[in-house]
Amino acid sequence: MAKAKHKFVCNNCGAQYPKWTGKCDNCGEWNTLAEELVETGASAVAKSHSSGTVLRPQTIGSIADEQRLARLDTGIADVNEVLGGGILPGGVMLLAGQPGIGKSTVLLQIAAYVARSKPVLYVSGEESAHQVKLRAQRLGAHTQDQLSFVASTSADDIAATIRSDAHSLVIIDSIQTLSLAEVASAPGSVSQITNSSNVILRAAKASGAAVVLVGHVTKEGSIAGPKVLEHLVDVVLQFEGDRYGGFKILRAAKNRFGSTSEAAIFDMDETGLHIVENPSAALLAERQNSDGSVVLATMEGNRPLLVEIQALVNPTNFGYPKRTASGFDLNRLNVIIAVLERRTKLNLSDKDIYINVVGGLKLSDPAADLAICMAIASAAAQRKLEEHTVVFGEVGLGGEIRSVMSAARRSAEAKKLGFTNIIGPKSSAKAGITTSVATLRQALIDYLK
Repeated sequence: MAKAKHKFVCNNCGAQYPKWTGKCDNCGEWNTLAEELVETGASAVAKSHSSGTVLRPQTIGSIADEQRLARLDTGIADVNEVLGGGILPGGVMLLAGQPGIGKSTVLLQIAAYVARSKPVLYVSGEESAHQVKLRAQRLGAHTQDQLSFVASTSADDIAATIRSDAHSLVIIDSIQTLSLAEVASAPGSVSQITNSSNVILRAAKASGAAVVLVGHVTKEGSIAGPKVLEHLVDVVLQFEGDRYGGFKILRAAKNRFGSTSEAAIFDMDETGLHIVENPSAALLAERQNSDGSVVLATMEGNRPLLVEIQALVNPTNFGYPKRTASGFDLNRLNVIIAVLERRTKLNLSDKDIYINVVGGLKLSDPAADLAICMAIASAAAQRKLEEHTVVFGEVGLGGEIRSVMSAARRSAEAKKLGFTNIIGPKSSAKAGITTSVATLRQALIDYLK
């Protein structure tokens, strides 16, 4: 009998090695190589050379039109918009987020609503039936007769259950706990995740049942497992936010059935997750107009949002000044500080600078540049902006203020909340901006009082 061969696969990136090494040369991670058995015998290429049948293609125009499938209503209007109108039957979605962010909570809320009219199955590979029941009682989901539960980690059994056509929606928590009996590796490995996902995907497409997979994330925030998992599914949802408080944001990183520019903003309490109807007003409710405080008009997907930017500037006690940012990219902050020093008369080389985005939001909008600059200048000069002022605009390395997308929607949101002075790029003066600025120096001199 031929000796069994083994290989070592990286659980982080999927790279394969003939022997174990402490570090993966492909992704640079340590201690991520797992041993797997390699099947012996004739190669797959040799087998495929003598097998297979000739396919009969057809033209695109000759494909028969199918009746438009009715989407499943999640019971949360903003989630329906993120998904492109609701959950599509036969679609496979992947929901990922940090531990404790509320993935299981929001899925159980959706399952309870769908179960009012359709049979729903909740599969848990991490929690027992008693644990899930406690959460269901807290959310009021335990009264739905069409909401069923099963605890299993077998991908074979779950796929067979999906193919039985007994459920319209199946929620699997989580894909990293599943395993196939034919694959000789531990649950959570690259081969187990890839093969289990393929089996469940085929079952969902064959039966027409919608499937939602819960995914773990790594310490860097990316979805754990091979990248092929994100390519296999139809929709990839990211649940972001601070697990200890603040708003939670659900957005689609990939969506074959709709847009990826929508976002749903949640707030969590003891009864579950709730949509924030007016997040701008909630974020600004406790604001005090002091030096270092600036209101930014940003965008979360297609939704305009007003958020407070706070800056604190102190003399440094050491030779190297400290820069700290919460909710904003630190590298971008260093660029903005360099532009401030070069294009204005501010001297920040001996100052510690702290930036905070109120509400636990994380900004990646280029329009936040001008608000960050004015907040730093306001704190350094101990001057504050006029009341009812909103700021947005991208700052170039030459100190120029560049245009940003959706300027009209930002201005409309600011006016709706009672802000009368809107400072923005000169190139967007026709988009409802009351005060247009062309350079960073002009903005600081004219509007810091």
